[in-house]
Amino acid sequence: MIKFEGVTKTYGNFTAVDDVSFVAKPGRVTGFLGPNGAGKSTSMRIMVGLTPADRGKSTIGGLDYHAIPNPGRHVGVLLDASAQHAGRTGREVLVLTAMTMGLPDARVDEMLELVGLTETESKRRVKNYSLGMRQRLGLANSLMGDPSVLILDEPANGLDPAGIHWMRSLLRHYAERGGTVLLSSHLLHEVEMIADEMVLIGRGKIVAQGTKAELLHTAGTFVKAEDLTRLHSALQRAGIKASPSGDGGMRTEAEPIDIGRIAAAESIVLTELRPAEGAGLEELFLELTGDHARENVDFEGAMA
Repeated sequence: MIKFEGVTKTYGNFTAVDDVSFVAKPGRVTGFLGPNGAGKSTSMRIMVGLTPADRGKSTIGGLDYHAIPNPGRHVGVLLDASAQHAGRTGREVLVLTAMTMGLPDARVDEMLELVGLTETESKRRVKNYSLGMRQRLGLANSLMGDPSVLILDEPANGLDPAGIHWMRSLLRHYAERGGTVLLSSHLLHEVEMIADEMVLIGRGKIVAQGTKAELLHTAGTFVKAEDLTRLHSALQRAGIKASPSGDGGMRTEAEPIDIGRIAAAESIVLTELRPAEGAGLEELFLELTGDHARENVDFEGAMA
């Protein structure tokens, strides 16, 4: 189990991780989602002792990472598939890992077979690997010690659709055996396909967490109207906060019946009114983290 309790990390005046708390449980795949720069990678580096937290506590199996004996036998880590020794062959990378952990050479062959790297590919230098091959090698490295916890940052980068399907099956099987998986990714659809729990982060803060069903259940109401500006003003007067969402609509936490009554009282024609769970996880994700993303730009103003 991975436990993050009130973790904060600052760099000068910039707060990369702001009082973050969540738990990744055994037998579950936890998706860690957020825009670039949201704090995902910093959080993962804190988990494995590469970056010290300023406040709070991070534990794996109840222990600080540095207190875990032979940590590779308990925690598998893949933070950057490109950060592997470019001059070594894939096999050499795994052999050194096996030696460090006190594992037999036979384990290297098992891992190469598991991740689908052929004997010929294993003898090539890492600098000649594609990103997808480096991801497979990194996964082999993280699984070498048969750990109970996996911490993976964007492991699907560079994989083709067949490779993504393979990885999804691999991690699903790993969790079903009782393993803990924390998976960071910007590929929302892939995380949605595999994750049991989801943690959404933006600007270093947790903005939502729970199962897919729980997140969508709290998504509120999606509404579209012939005069969206009038509706927005009417909702504001009623003390209901609404924000742009989806294709020309708005999202609000109020119930659909309340929105309908306000619209009727103001003679505003609605063209769509439904619980927001029908909008899907992607829309919820964009709504919760939209003001934290670098793509949140006023194109008309910028190009005027």
